[in-house]
Amino acid sequence: MNSTIKVTSADNSLGSIRVAFATNDNEHVDAHFGSTKQFNIYDVNSDDFEISTIIKITTKDTDQTVASLEGCDIVYFLNIGPTAAAKVIRKGIFPIKYKEIISIDEELNKLVNMLNENPPPFIKKIIEKKSK
Repeated sequence: MNSTIKVTSADNSLGSIRVAFATNDNEHVDAHFGSTKQFNIYDVNSDDFEISTIIKITTKDTDQTVASLEGCDIVYFLNIGPTAAAKVIRKGIFPIKYKEIISIDEELNKLVNMLNENPPPFIKKIIEKKSK
């Protein structure tokens, strides 16, 4: 069973997105979806970002891991298997795969800037869907 640590209250304000990062060190996207130790989940809007939840992965069960990401709009990781990717997409979560380790803070700042400027179509679609 995975454990969840609530850090702040949820920010579901208009224009806000919820983003999960697969991390083993709390600072970088440095893990495969299926072998990450945890997901750090942030609420991001055009002003700022804040961590909302930390999900500790204690059981290597794809269905349970995907279910624990309920409410997330985007998930970042280094790699993912095809079955897990299909399950993530079916849950309505947009997967983002990186080939190398990246800084979570740098990605969060990029997202804030994107929300202020001209977000890519997939982020616009997420925001539109949440506003309905």
